[in-house]
Amino acid sequence: MSKFEHIIKKLDLSEHINSLKALFARDKDIILEGDYNIHAKFINALEEFNLPQIPQLINLDEYILKLSKEGVLRVEEIYEFVKLVEFFNRLKALTMPLVWAQFIKKIEIPKEVLEITQYFNDEGKLDSAKIEELKEVESALKNIKESKKETLRRVINSNALNEYLVDSQVHLYYGQEALLVRGGFSKAIKANIIGRSSSGFFYIVPHALENLKEKESLLLDRVQEIYQKWAKEFSAILNRWWRFLQFLNIEFDRIDNYQARYNFAKAKDLELILPTKSKEIILKEFKHPAIKEPKPIDIAFNKKIMLITGVNAGGKTMLLKSILSAAFMSKYLIPFSCNKFETKVGSFEKIEAILDDPQSVKNDISTFAGRVVEFRKLFNLKDAIIGVDEIELGTDADEAAALFRALLEELIKKGLYFIVTTHHKRLASLMATNSDVELIAAVYDEKKQLPTYTYLSGSIGKSYAFETALRYGINSQIVNRAKEYLGEDKEQLNKLIEKSTELELLMRKKVNSANQALQRAALKEQKLKNLQERLIKEQKEKLFELEQKYNSALKEVQKALKSVENPDARRLLNKAHKIKSEAKVKEEKKVLNFSDGQKVKYRGSVGVILSQKSKEVMLEVDGIKIRVPKKDLEPLIAQKTPKPKKPKISVNVQKPSGGKMVLKLLGKRADEAQEELLDFLSQALLHGFDEVEVIHGTGSGVLAKVVTEILKKHPKVKSFERVKGNLGATIVKL
Repeated sequence: MSKFEHIIKKLDLSEHINSLKALFARDKDIILEGDYNIHAKFINALEEFNLPQIPQLINLDEYILKLSKEGVLRVEEIYEFVKLVEFFNRLKALTMPLVWAQFIKKIEIPKEVLEITQYFNDEGKLDSAKIEELKEVESALKNIKESKKETLRRVINSNALNEYLVDSQVHLYYGQEALLVRGGFSKAIKANIIGRSSSGFFYIVPHALENLKEKESLLLDRVQEIYQKWAKEFSAILNRWWRFLQFLNIEFDRIDNYQARYNFAKAKDLELILPTKSKEIILKEFKHPAIKEPKPIDIAFNKKIMLITGVNAGGKTMLLKSILSAAFMSKYLIPFSCNKFETKVGSFEKIEAILDDPQSVKNDISTFAGRVVEFRKLFNLKDAIIGVDEIELGTDADEAAALFRALLEELIKKGLYFIVTTHHKRLASLMATNSDVELIAAVYDEKKQLPTYTYLSGSIGKSYAFETALRYGINSQIVNRAKEYLGEDKEQLNKLIEKSTELELLMRKKVNSANQALQRAALKEQKLKNLQERLIKEQKEKLFELEQKYNSALKEVQKALKSVENPDARRLLNKAHKIKSEAKVKEEKKVLNFSDGQKVKYRGSVGVILSQKSKEVMLEVDGIKIRVPKKDLEPLIAQKTPKPKKPKISVNVQKPSGGKMVLKLLGKRADEAQEELLDFLSQALLHGFDEVEVIHGTGSGVLAKVVTEILKKHPKVKSFERVKGNLGATIVKL
């Protein structure tokens, strides 16, 4: 999405922009960055000659990056660069206007890059006329194809199969050549059934074709080998010239932009208006592209503030959008409809539109508060033109008029320009004497009840509130009474303020009552969470206790098996271990979904998740960063918390007294060693050890090999190494 998408939508230019983008040879941003005077010279010069057809290309950025890293492209990817190079090569052969000729002359295509284009045909395939080995393979494939046709013809014409044939055609069934036959065909021909029709007939491939199909398959594999070989050779050449190809790729988009703008303006009778250095905007016969059959607008914006007043639906917003649209399209060389001889558009670094109701229930922002926030952001801008629709939206008109007058007067000192609409008269009257303000009244046709899209300079527009009420059937006596109310003194305003105070007190009472109810609900929720945490803790303690009993019983069984070998017992023992392992895997899979910044409980401490992987998270607890399994975490509060600053503290970590630090496997059989090592690692992890020692001896090397294989595959082992000076022991880091 373009970075200007928001302003394009606000100004109702999306359809106009999309019509222009439809003329591009490939998708790209509509914005032309750089010197617009140079761009305009190239676009206008297109009237003097015809560019060759711009090829349809895919985005080449990914493949250029691959070439920069000496990667190998596929043949079809290389062909995209071939089309790019051939386009510029055709440009070099044309007679062009000076600005184009000077540009194209500087592009020198490397000879070895240009030679690659000769190896491709118009279909993007390698040209067998240039590659002898490919020519031989394609010739052999052609012969096999003819042989297959001849074989099928003989089969179809055989008398034995005639009564079983549904028709005499060769059918393509999922890419395979086949015949369509009735049941019982096996009496007449040996064939493989590859499918069945909706009518119950069979698609068959005669055995006579199998040998040919095998040869064909080998030849097709050979074609792929040839393609891969040449792809490597061409990629090696393109690797050396990837920066040149990157340059061509960028210039291709620039030329595509020029051609699209020229064709767009020519097809729709639009004009290309270059920005001037002044800040003045004069529109003559301007037509906003979003309006069907629009009435041309004539307007001059030559002060710092244009204040547009008038009835609702009187054309104020469309005038605002028209001025901003002209500024935007001129800045980025997008053609539009106007009188090019009298239209003049100034240059602005930034174009902004404050048009929508900024109210947000989610963020607790009222309409008026949202407007204030938007205006606060404007103090960071320089050299900008801003459109503000219904400026006093959401609050008392008199207070808003005073506030926005002060804001506008301060902002124009910073070099900002404004087009402001309002249907209230207060702001207009306050700013009428300011020499930087141009008052514009939108003229409304009261009889036709339609905007005229004409505007009076130096006037304040009428609201037509009373006239509108009469037109829609309100009794004239009521309207006359309303006119009297408009002139009453401020006593009525005091009564309104008093009533407002009573309403506010009532509202606060209701809010307090609602807050108390929320607090009671939150207390109940916390109690339930505490109960859940206690039950989870008890469950983990029971599981740990059961696992300890299981491990103890397992060791007793292993000791008994040492004295008396029992294959059945050992099989059951392995089965039990397998069930235990599967249970652990299932338990590990029951991992809750967490989010970065979430508060969680870990072994009685509260931490914040910094980052996470599939089964682990990086946790910050009391300023210490540790990596822990997700399954050991418990959710605390499902909300994101800012990452706390790391305090400068020193921490002493003590090892728990339980669990072994050293495992001796001397004299064990391979299966015993495997069992004990896995159990030992589980206990070490459970007790929080980060380094343990395994003594396996040297001997025949069988135990050392078993230990190495297990440590390589174990997901919790960070690294391991033999003890220096003692190859019979291994240090393991967890």
